[in-house]
Order: sequence, then structure tokens, then C-alpha cells
Amino acid sequence: MREMTTQQCTFDQAGFEALLARRGEPEWAVEQRRVAWARFCEQEWPARHDEEWIRTDTRLFKLDRYAIPEGGDSSLELPAALLREGVELAGQSTAVDSRHHVSGLLEEYRSRGVLFGGLEAMIAEHGERLRPHLTNRITAADADRFASLHSAFWSGGHLLYVPRGVVIEKPFHLHNVMTDGGVDLGRTLVILEDGAEATVIAENATIAADTDGLHCGAVELAVGKAAHLRYVQMQDWGSGVWHFARQRAVVDADASLQWTIAALGSRLAKVNQDVALIGPGANCQVNGVMFTEGKQHLSYHTLQHHEAPHCRSDFLYKSALQDKSRTVWRGMIKVDPAAQRTDGYQRNDNLLLSERARADSIPGLEIEADDVRCTHGSTSGRVDDELIFYTQCRGYTRREAVRIIVSGFFQQIFDRITIPSVRDALAGAIVRRVREYD
Repeated sequence: MREMTTQQCTFDQAGFEALLARRGEPEWAVEQRRVAWARFCEQEWPARHDEEWIRTDTRLFKLDRYAIPEGGDSSLELPAALLREGVELAGQSTAVDSRHHVSGLLEEYRSRGVLFGGLEAMIAEHGERLRPHLTNRITAADADRFASLHSAFWSGGHLLYVPRGVVIEKPFHLHNVMTDGGVDLGRTLVILEDGAEATVIAENATIAADTDGLHCGAVELAVGKAAHLRYVQMQDWGSGVWHFARQRAVVDADASLQWTIAALGSRLAKVNQDVALIGPGANCQVNGVMFTEGKQHLSYHTLQHHEAPHCRSDFLYKSALQDKSRTVWRGMIKVDPAAQRTDGYQRNDNLLLSERARADSIPGLEIEADDVRCTHGSTSGRVDDELIFYTQCRGYTRREAVRIIVSGFFQQIFDRITIPSVRDALAGAIVRRVREYD
């Protein structure tokens, strides 16, 4: 873990004032930070008796071990981005330890009004245009202390803004990298105006597999009327990283969102992923893949919020667990009184590859409308020994047999990814981690 120096911003009043002084943001942005910092100072860390945190123990987390560095090493050799290999991109943006590192955008899209790159630079240049989207719904007054910390100290991150009616055929790539002992407080903001269309591939990675660090970030997706967004993200932090995130999408009338996440890394993860369907005819499909090993603990809480009528949501999360790892999935379909003719579905399947692994699955419904179809399901179980036996009968080793079974378990989600190279890279990243079934 890196030693703290006077050039780093600590998470206290002095560090907060130092952050404001060095950023030079518009007054409205500074005020947002001050409100969030005041809220952070008033709040306590989540307690084990809180329903949302009762299955996630953060007592070993110590915020004072981390700080935001002042500068960075521009010559740093970054890890390879697995999901972008072989993909022709419209643009790419990289951040390292909460600092924007480099970005690029094809001129053909820049000339059509697309904005893409580091979020801080975009606010400085296009602040008034982006301001309505930065008064975000993620960090509301009822947000926990981690969300307040992010809102007060966020740094780095990426922006994609696609104007009305612009269709981007090639995907964008976002890469967040953390060094050992580093801190990532990045915010990703994707805005598609009415009738726009885009695909985004996002990756989180560390310099080494055993890297220690802190991620406290946010993802905000705004999908305008009749717009279409495909968003694929992979979390592959090092085994010592604490991962806290708020992720929210707002989908307007007749728009669609396909959101696929893969969670492979981190020591402990607590993620809140919400989708709000705010206009009639909005549609979303969320696909989640979790693979855990060692003593990893991944906790994902999802919300499908139907605020308007005639909307459809489909959430599918699958987890495979090795060793003494644990996953927690807690899903909720919330239907407002006005959201008649809602079609909501959620499912969580868990494959236990060890007798010591544990998967908690808690689906839920909160329905205030009377003309809806909302269903949920959950399964948990071990690999059938007969499947392993019959696979081995075809000449495979036991480890190869288990890998084939795990790959088949996730295939339903892999098939939903529209870019073949991304689908193959994600499948390969999971299969390589599978050890022999115990």
C-alpha cells in the first residue's frame, strides 16, 4: 500500500477544501459538493442491523487508509483491456486513480455534435449543457454514506453525450485503472438524447491481481425518448479492493436499454443498480454475471422502478461461486400506481462449486397498480455429479468438465451480448478462473 504524502487529498475537511481549491469548478458544481459533504459528515457508516447491509460486513474497511493522489505517472504501463480487443471503436477514454489519462473520438462523430472524454474537462467546456444531468437522482437525501462520499469527492470519470437522432454504429470504450493502494472515485455519465443510439463497453481493472485500493463510484445512464443504449461493463478489480458503487439508469418513453454487467474482482463489493422507466413504452433488459473465489463477497441490490404505464423490465443475474466466497443478490420490482400494464420479471440463479460457498437470493415485489404482470424466480444448487461424469466420459478432465458446465450455465447471458469478440472475451475471463469442483 502506498504511503500518504502532503500531495494527497485526505477524506476530511482539510482534504475537501483542498479538492475544491484545485479543481476550479463552476459555483453550482461546488455547491453540489458542499451539500454532499455536509450530508456525509452527518451520517454514520452503515450498520450490520440495517436491512440493506445485514449480510455485508464492512467493519474492516477504514477510510483513513486511503487518499486521492495529487499527480500521476503518465508513463505507467496499463493492463490490457480485454473487452476491446478486435473491436473497431468510435472513441476510447482511460482514467487512472481518479484522474483522466487519455481519450480520443473519431472526427466523423465529433462533427455530428457527439461529446466524449474525461468528465471534468467536459464540464469545464460544456457545463451549462450538462448541468441538468449532473443534478443527479443517484445521490438523493436518503443515499448512504458511501454515496455521499462519492458526491463530495468524485474525481475523474467519463462522459458520452449523443445528440438527438444521432446513431453511432461503432462502440465506445471506457477504461478505469487502479494502481496498488489507489483510489477510484470516478463517475461515468452517458446521455442519449431522443432518438439517439450507442453502444458502450466499460472495464474496471487494477495493475496487478492482488492490488489493494478503494473504488467509490457512480454510473448514470440517461436514455431519451425512442433512444437505444447497449452498455456492457466488467468489474475486475484486484483481490484487495473495496468496491462501492451506485449505478442508475433513467429510460424515457419508447426507449430501450440493454445493460450487461460482469463482476469478477474485488475483496468486497456493495453495488446498488437501479433502473427507472419514466415514459410509456420504455423497455430494459439487465443481465448480470458474477464469479467469485477465495473469500470474496459480492453484494448486488437491484431495483426495477416502473413509473409509467406499458413498460417492460427483464433482470437476469447468474452467479457461480468457488471456495469460501459469498454472493448476495437482493432484487425489487417496484410499480407505481400510474404504471398500469407493467410487465416485470427478475431471476437469480446460483451455481455452487464448493460446499463452503454461500449464495443469498432475496427477490421482492412492491406493486401499487392493479393491471400488471410481475414475476420472479431464484435457484441455488451444486453441480450435478452425473453431468461431470458424462462429460468426463467424452475424454475431458474433471477440471475441463467443470469449465464446460460453468460456461453453459452463463451461456444464456453471453448470448445476449451483440458483439462476438466481447462475448468471447468475457466468457474466457470467467472460464480461466474455474478450478476443480470440490
